[in-house]
Amino acid sequence: MTSNTRARRIAAAGEPTLSPTAGQTIGPFFAFGLKYDKMHEVVFPHTPGAIVLSGTVFDGAGAPIPDACVEIWGADSDGTISRARGSRRRDDHTFTGFGRSFTTDEGHYEFWTRNPGSVSGEAPFFAAVVYARGLPNKLHTRIYLPENEELLAADPLLASLDAAERATLVATRTPDGGLAHDIHLQGEKETVFLAF
Repeated sequence: MTSNTRARRIAAAGEPTLSPTAGQTIGPFFAFGLKYDKMHEVVFPHTPGAIVLSGTVFDGAGAPIPDACVEIWGADSDGTISRARGSRRRDDHTFTGFGRSFTTDEGHYEFWTRNPGSVSGEAPFFAAVVYARGLPNKLHTRIYLPENEELLAADPLLASLDAAERATLVATRTPDGGLAHDIHLQGEKETVFLAF
């Protein structure tokens, strides 16, 4: 029996013939409805404590992805989680905790933010979500600060991973005090992603 014959029989029996819709990929038109002014500025640039968190998003072949979107959420430097309404409204002085960055043609993303503090004694990290073409669903991951080996060693997620996997979640401190962190969607250096 062909699928068309089966579909006609189901329709004749009065049952629905529609299939569930598959997950949708993001690009190349994700900017419509997602873009807003200063979206990559979690904190106003060059203010006290402001740093740049940046990196490149790579595909499984090691090529940069020019049309991905990265979102981050993080606590303020003192561990406070922003609960203010309007995290998409940038007023040039309020820490919002949330940012969104589209990658450039070279796969580069960038945020102005602060080093997150520990919320409840755990190793400080940014929660990150990646959207990209070819991904039917978003990918969740974390970006940990490289300092404080004791907290990193005690982190339950990091403790469950081998050394190579842990390295995919820990950022590198740049000479100017910023953070560099590449995200690999697949391949040899694949970033650890979390299932929800």
